[in-house]
Amino acid sequence: MPSDFPGAERLTIGFAHAAYRLGDCFAARKTGIRFFEVRTFDDLKARAGEADVLVLSGLWRNELIALAGRLRFVQSVSAGVDQYDKAAFGAHGMRLASAQGANERAVSEHAIALILAMARMIPGARDNQARRLWRPMISDPAVREDEMGGKTLLIVGLGRIGQRLAHLAKAFDMRVIGTRRDPSAGAGAADAVHATADLPQLLPEADIVALTCPLTTETENIVNARSLALMKKGAVLVNVARGRCVDEDALVAALESGALAGAALDCTRIEPLPADSKLWSFANVLITPHTAGETRRYEVNVIDLLQDNLGRLWRGEAGLRNQIV
Repeated sequence: MPSDFPGAERLTIGFAHAAYRLGDCFAARKTGIRFFEVRTFDDLKARAGEADVLVLSGLWRNELIALAGRLRFVQSVSAGVDQYDKAAFGAHGMRLASAQGANERAVSEHAIALILAMARMIPGARDNQARRLWRPMISDPAVREDEMGGKTLLIVGLGRIGQRLAHLAKAFDMRVIGTRRDPSAGAGAADAVHATADLPQLLPEADIVALTCPLTTETENIVNARSLALMKKGAVLVNVARGRCVDEDALVAALESGALAGAALDCTRIEPLPADSKLWSFANVLITPHTAGETRRYEVNVIDLLQDNLGRLWRGEAGLRNQIV
Protein backbone atom coordinates (compact mmCIF):
# COMPACT_ATOMS: atom_id res chain seq x y z
CA MET A 1 0.00 0.00 0.00
CA PRO A 2 1.16 3.63 -0.38
CA SER A 3 3.42 4.50 2.55
CA ASP A 4 1.31 7.51 3.50
CA PHE A 5 -2.00 5.63 3.60
CA PRO A 6 -2.59 4.08 7.03
CA GLY A 7 -3.64 0.52 7.59
CA ALA A 8 -7.01 -0.40 9.05
CA GLU A 9 -5.67 -0.41 12.60
CA ARG A 10 -4.51 3.22 12.30
CA LEU A 11 -7.25 4.58 10.05
CA THR A 12 -9.88 7.14 11.08
CA ILE A 13 -12.87 7.79 8.84
CA GLY A 14 -15.06 10.86 9.10
CA PHE A 15 -18.65 10.62 7.89
CA ALA A 16 -20.24 14.01 7.30
CA HIS A 17 -23.79 14.44 6.05
CA ALA A 18 -26.74 16.46 7.27
CA ALA A 19 -29.14 13.53 7.05
CA TYR A 20 -27.67 10.24 5.83
CA ARG A 21 -26.82 7.72 8.55
CA LEU A 22 -23.56 6.56 7.03
CA GLY A 23 -21.90 5.94 10.37
CA ASP A 24 -24.68 3.62 11.52
CA CYS A 25 -24.43 1.66 8.29
CA PHE A 26 -20.65 1.39 8.60
CA ALA A 27 -20.81 0.37 12.26
CA ALA A 28 -23.15 -2.49 11.38
CA ARG A 29 -20.36 -4.06 9.31
CA LYS A 30 -18.17 -4.45 12.41
CA THR A 31 -14.90 -3.58 10.68
CA GLY A 32 -13.20 -2.37 13.86
CA ILE A 33 -12.07 0.78 12.03
CA ARG A 34 -12.32 4.03 14.00
CA PHE A 35 -14.79 6.59 12.71
CA PHE A 36 -16.73 9.66 13.73
CA GLU A 37 -19.88 11.18 12.28
CA VAL A 38 -20.92 14.84 12.11
CA ARG A 39 -23.99 16.63 10.77
CA THR A 40 -22.85 20.24 10.32
CA PHE A 41 -19.99 22.01 8.61
CA ASP A 42 -18.87 23.62 11.86
CA ASP A 43 -18.53 20.20 13.49
CA LEU A 44 -16.76 18.85 10.43
CA LYS A 45 -14.36 21.78 10.41
CA ALA A 46 -13.54 21.17 14.08
CA ARG A 47 -12.76 17.49 13.53
CA ALA A 48 -11.37 17.43 9.98
CA GLY A 49 -7.82 17.14 11.30
CA GLU A 50 -8.63 13.72 12.81
CA ALA A 51 -9.60 12.09 9.53
CA ASP A 52 -7.52 10.04 7.11
CA VAL A 53 -10.67 9.49 5.04
CA LEU A 54 -13.75 11.66 4.65
CA VAL A 55 -17.07 10.43 3.29
CA LEU A 56 -19.30 13.38 2.38
CA SER A 57 -20.71 15.59 -0.35
CA GLY A 58 -22.72 18.71 0.45
CA LEU A 59 -20.72 19.58 3.58
CA TRP A 60 -17.43 19.69 1.68
CA ARG A 61 -15.63 23.04 1.40
CA ASN A 62 -12.23 23.33 -0.25
CA GLU A 63 -10.93 25.21 2.80
CA LEU A 64 -10.90 21.84 4.57
CA ILE A 65 -7.82 20.83 2.58
CA ALA A 66 -5.66 23.19 4.66
CA LEU A 67 -7.24 21.97 7.92
CA ALA A 68 -7.14 18.23 7.32
CA GLY A 69 -3.45 17.44 7.51
CA ARG A 70 -4.00 13.68 7.69
CA LEU A 71 -6.54 13.49 4.89
CA ARG A 72 -5.57 11.08 2.11
CA PHE A 73 -8.85 10.06 0.52
CA VAL A 74 -12.32 11.52 0.01
CA GLN A 75 -15.16 9.23 -0.95
CA SER A 76 -17.86 11.50 -2.29
CA VAL A 77 -21.41 10.56 -1.35
CA SER A 78 -22.69 12.03 -4.62
CA ALA A 79 -22.06 11.25 -8.27
CA GLY A 80 -21.44 14.94 -8.92
CA VAL A 81 -18.02 16.23 -7.84
CA ASP A 82 -18.05 19.82 -9.10
CA GLN A 83 -17.63 21.12 -5.53
CA TYR A 84 -14.13 19.64 -5.14
CA ASP A 85 -10.95 21.46 -6.25
CA LYS A 86 -9.33 18.62 -8.19
CA ALA A 87 -6.08 20.49 -8.76
CA ALA A 88 -5.69 21.09 -5.03
CA PHE A 89 -6.35 17.41 -4.35
CA GLY A 90 -3.59 16.46 -6.73
CA ALA A 91 -1.19 19.02 -5.30
CA HIS A 92 -1.73 17.64 -1.78
CA GLY A 93 -1.46 13.99 -2.81
CA MET A 94 -5.09 13.30 -1.92
CA ARG A 95 -7.38 10.89 -3.75
CA LEU A 96 -11.00 11.50 -4.70
CA ALA A 97 -13.68 9.10 -5.91
CA SER A 98 -17.31 9.76 -6.76
CA ALA A 99 -20.39 7.73 -5.87
CA GLN A 100 -21.27 7.25 -9.52
CA GLY A 101 -23.45 4.18 -9.89
CA ALA A 102 -24.65 4.21 -6.29
CA ASN A 103 -27.82 5.98 -7.37
CA GLU A 104 -28.14 5.20 -11.08
CA ARG A 105 -31.29 3.13 -10.55
CA ALA A 106 -32.76 5.61 -8.10
CA VAL A 107 -32.19 8.69 -10.26
CA SER A 108 -33.32 7.05 -13.49
CA GLU A 109 -36.45 5.74 -11.77
CA HIS A 110 -37.11 9.22 -10.39
CA ALA A 111 -36.69 10.69 -13.86
CA ILE A 112 -39.20 8.28 -15.41
CA ALA A 113 -41.56 8.99 -12.51
CA LEU A 114 -41.35 12.72 -13.23
CA ILE A 115 -41.96 12.11 -16.94
CA LEU A 116 -45.02 9.98 -16.19
CA ALA A 117 -46.29 12.43 -13.59
CA MET A 118 -46.21 15.25 -16.12
CA ALA A 119 -47.82 13.18 -18.86
CA ARG A 120 -50.56 11.85 -16.60
CA MET A 121 -51.09 15.23 -14.86
CA ILE A 122 -50.49 13.73 -11.41
CA PRO A 123 -49.56 17.06 -9.73
CA GLY A 124 -52.93 18.52 -10.70
CA ALA A 125 -54.71 15.41 -9.48
CA ARG A 126 -52.97 15.70 -6.11
CA ASP A 127 -53.92 19.38 -5.89
CA ASN A 128 -57.54 18.48 -6.65
CA GLN A 129 -57.45 15.78 -3.99
CA ALA A 130 -56.34 18.31 -1.40
CA ARG A 131 -59.30 20.48 -2.45
CA ARG A 132 -61.70 17.44 -2.45
CA LEU A 133 -62.44 18.23 -6.10
CA TRP A 134 -63.46 15.52 -8.59
CA ARG A 135 -62.36 16.95 -11.91
CA PRO A 136 -64.85 16.47 -14.75
CA MET A 137 -63.89 14.95 -18.09
CA ILE A 138 -62.05 17.25 -20.50
CA SER A 139 -63.50 17.88 -23.94
CA ASP A 140 -60.37 19.42 -25.46
CA PRO A 141 -57.93 16.56 -26.38
CA ALA A 142 -54.99 18.97 -26.38
CA VAL A 143 -55.15 19.48 -22.62
CA ARG A 144 -55.92 15.94 -21.49
CA GLU A 145 -53.49 13.43 -19.98
CA ASP A 146 -51.11 11.98 -22.55
CA GLU A 147 -49.67 8.61 -23.56
CA MET A 148 -45.95 7.89 -23.84
CA GLY A 149 -45.87 5.51 -26.82
CA GLY A 150 -44.35 7.15 -29.89
CA LYS A 151 -43.12 10.23 -28.01
CA THR A 152 -39.48 11.24 -28.45
CA LEU A 153 -37.33 11.49 -25.33
CA LEU A 154 -34.04 13.35 -25.67
CA ILE A 155 -31.60 12.42 -22.91
CA VAL A 156 -28.79 14.93 -22.42
CA GLY A 157 -26.03 12.82 -20.91
CA LEU A 158 -26.12 9.14 -21.84
CA GLY A 159 -23.97 8.05 -18.92
CA ARG A 160 -24.99 5.37 -16.47
CA ILE A 161 -28.12 7.21 -15.32
CA GLY A 162 -29.03 8.27 -18.84
CA GLN A 163 -28.56 4.73 -20.15
CA ARG A 164 -30.79 3.35 -17.44
CA LEU A 165 -33.43 6.00 -18.18
CA ALA A 166 -33.30 5.05 -21.87
CA HIS A 167 -33.93 1.42 -20.93
CA LEU A 168 -36.96 2.38 -18.83
CA ALA A 169 -38.34 4.69 -21.52
CA LYS A 170 -38.19 1.96 -24.15
CA ALA A 171 -40.56 -0.09 -21.98
CA PHE A 172 -43.14 2.65 -22.69
CA ASP A 173 -42.49 2.40 -26.44
CA MET A 174 -40.81 5.78 -26.58
CA ARG A 175 -38.29 6.80 -29.20
CA VAL A 176 -35.10 7.66 -27.34
CA ILE A 177 -32.23 9.77 -28.61
CA GLY A 178 -29.33 10.99 -26.52
CA THR A 179 -26.14 12.97 -26.35
CA ARG A 180 -22.84 12.19 -24.70
CA ARG A 181 -19.33 13.61 -24.77
CA ASP A 182 -18.05 10.54 -26.59
CA PRO A 183 -20.72 9.17 -28.94
CA SER A 184 -18.40 6.31 -29.89
CA ALA A 185 -19.09 4.86 -26.42
CA GLY A 186 -22.42 3.75 -27.83
CA ALA A 187 -26.14 4.39 -27.60
CA GLY A 188 -26.98 1.51 -25.27
CA ALA A 189 -30.75 1.22 -25.00
CA ALA A 190 -31.28 4.50 -26.87
CA ASP A 191 -32.20 4.47 -30.55
CA ALA A 192 -29.42 6.92 -31.44
CA VAL A 193 -26.55 8.77 -29.80
CA HIS A 194 -25.02 12.10 -30.83
CA ALA A 195 -22.29 14.45 -29.68
CA THR A 196 -23.27 17.13 -27.18
CA ALA A 197 -22.51 19.73 -29.85
CA ASP A 198 -25.41 18.32 -31.91
CA LEU A 199 -27.97 19.29 -29.27
CA PRO A 200 -29.38 22.30 -31.21
CA GLN A 201 -30.31 20.00 -34.10
CA LEU A 202 -31.95 17.45 -31.79
CA LEU A 203 -34.05 19.74 -29.58
CA PRO A 204 -36.81 20.37 -32.17
CA GLU A 205 -37.45 16.60 -32.34
CA ALA A 206 -38.05 16.06 -28.64
CA ASP A 207 -41.35 15.90 -26.76
CA ILE A 208 -39.41 15.53 -23.51
CA VAL A 209 -35.87 16.72 -22.78
CA ALA A 210 -34.28 15.03 -19.75
CA LEU A 211 -31.01 16.23 -18.25
CA THR A 212 -28.93 13.45 -16.68
CA CYS A 213 -25.52 14.99 -17.40
CA PRO A 214 -22.76 15.95 -14.97
CA LEU A 215 -22.16 19.64 -14.34
CA THR A 216 -19.16 20.74 -16.42
CA THR A 217 -18.13 23.88 -18.25
CA GLU A 218 -19.82 22.36 -21.29
CA THR A 219 -23.13 21.62 -19.55
CA GLU A 220 -23.50 24.70 -17.34
CA ASN A 221 -26.54 26.58 -18.71
CA ILE A 222 -26.88 24.00 -21.47
CA VAL A 223 -30.60 24.78 -21.24
CA ASN A 224 -30.75 28.51 -21.94
CA ALA A 225 -32.88 30.96 -23.90
CA ARG A 226 -31.48 29.73 -27.20
CA SER A 227 -31.99 26.04 -26.52
CA LEU A 228 -35.46 26.63 -25.06
CA ALA A 229 -36.42 28.52 -28.22
CA LEU A 230 -35.37 25.48 -30.26
CA MET A 231 -37.53 23.08 -28.31
CA LYS A 232 -40.82 21.90 -29.74
CA LYS A 233 -43.79 23.96 -28.56
CA GLY A 234 -45.47 21.92 -25.86
CA ALA A 235 -42.33 20.03 -24.87
CA VAL A 236 -41.48 19.21 -21.25
CA LEU A 237 -38.13 19.69 -19.51
CA VAL A 238 -36.98 17.23 -16.82
CA ASN A 239 -33.85 17.97 -14.77
CA VAL A 240 -32.33 15.31 -12.51
CA ALA A 241 -28.79 16.56 -13.17
CA ARG A 242 -27.66 19.82 -11.54
CA GLY A 243 -29.50 23.10 -11.13
CA ARG A 244 -26.76 25.09 -12.84
CA CYS A 245 -27.39 23.16 -16.06
CA VAL A 246 -30.47 25.37 -16.52
CA ASP A 247 -30.75 29.13 -16.91
CA GLU A 248 -33.73 29.57 -14.60
CA ASP A 249 -34.62 33.06 -15.81
CA ALA A 250 -34.87 31.70 -19.35
CA LEU A 251 -36.90 28.74 -18.10
CA VAL A 252 -39.36 31.02 -16.30
CA ALA A 253 -39.73 33.12 -19.46
CA ALA A 254 -40.44 29.99 -21.54
CA LEU A 255 -43.05 28.81 -19.05
CA GLU A 256 -44.71 32.23 -18.90
CA SER A 257 -44.90 32.43 -22.69
CA GLY A 258 -46.42 28.96 -22.98
CA ALA A 259 -43.57 27.74 -25.18
CA LEU A 260 -43.00 24.86 -22.75
CA ALA A 261 -45.82 22.60 -21.60
CA GLY A 262 -44.09 22.22 -18.26
CA ALA A 263 -41.00 21.32 -16.30
CA ALA A 264 -40.15 18.74 -13.64
CA LEU A 265 -37.14 19.74 -11.55
CA ASP A 266 -35.30 17.73 -8.92
CA CYS A 267 -32.56 20.36 -8.62
CA THR A 268 -32.36 24.14 -8.79
CA ARG A 269 -29.57 26.70 -8.98
CA ILE A 270 -30.02 27.63 -5.32
CA GLU A 271 -31.05 24.89 -2.92
CA PRO A 272 -33.35 25.04 -1.09
CA LEU A 273 -35.25 26.92 -3.79
CA PRO A 274 -35.93 30.42 -2.43
CA ALA A 275 -39.52 31.05 -1.40
CA ASP A 276 -39.75 34.00 -3.82
CA SER A 277 -38.75 31.95 -6.87
CA LYS A 278 -41.35 32.15 -9.62
CA LEU A 279 -40.90 28.42 -10.23
CA TRP A 280 -43.05 27.67 -7.18
CA SER A 281 -46.05 29.41 -8.73
CA PHE A 282 -46.52 27.43 -11.96
CA ALA A 283 -49.20 24.77 -11.97
CA ASN A 284 -47.27 22.98 -14.76
CA VAL A 285 -44.00 22.77 -12.78
CA LEU A 286 -43.32 19.80 -10.53
CA ILE A 287 -40.52 20.28 -7.97
CA THR A 288 -38.89 17.58 -5.87
CA PRO A 289 -36.23 18.65 -3.33
CA HIS A 290 -33.13 17.01 -4.86
CA THR A 291 -34.31 13.59 -3.71
CA ALA A 292 -33.85 11.61 -6.93
CA GLY A 293 -30.91 9.69 -5.50
CA GLU A 294 -32.21 9.38 -1.97
CA THR A 295 -33.46 5.86 -1.27
CA ARG A 296 -33.56 3.38 1.60
CA ARG A 297 -30.46 1.67 0.16
CA TYR A 298 -28.30 4.73 -0.41
CA GLU A 299 -26.08 4.38 2.66
CA VAL A 300 -25.50 0.70 1.85
CA ASN A 301 -24.49 1.53 -1.71
CA VAL A 302 -22.05 4.24 -0.60
CA ILE A 303 -20.44 2.09 2.08
CA ASP A 304 -20.00 -0.67 -0.51
CA LEU A 305 -18.07 1.82 -2.68
CA LEU A 306 -16.04 3.03 0.29
CA GLN A 307 -14.97 -0.46 1.30
CA ASP A 308 -14.07 -1.36 -2.26
CA ASN A 309 -11.86 1.71 -2.55
CA LEU A 310 -10.24 1.20 0.86
CA GLY A 311 -9.31 -2.29 -0.26
CA ARG A 312 -7.72 -0.89 -3.42
CA LEU A 313 -5.74 1.66 -1.43
CA TRP A 314 -4.48 -0.96 1.00
CA ARG A 315 -3.43 -3.18 -1.91
CA GLY A 316 -1.57 -0.26 -3.47
CA GLU A 317 -3.67 -0.30 -6.66
CA ALA A 318 -3.31 2.72 -8.93
CA GLY A 319 -6.97 2.92 -9.85
CA LEU A 320 -9.94 3.55 -7.60
CA ARG A 321 -13.55 2.77 -8.41
CA ASN A 322 -15.05 5.97 -9.84
CA GLN A 323 -11.68 7.68 -9.48
CA ILE A 324 -11.65 11.44 -10.05
CA VAL A 325 -8.16 12.24 -8.68
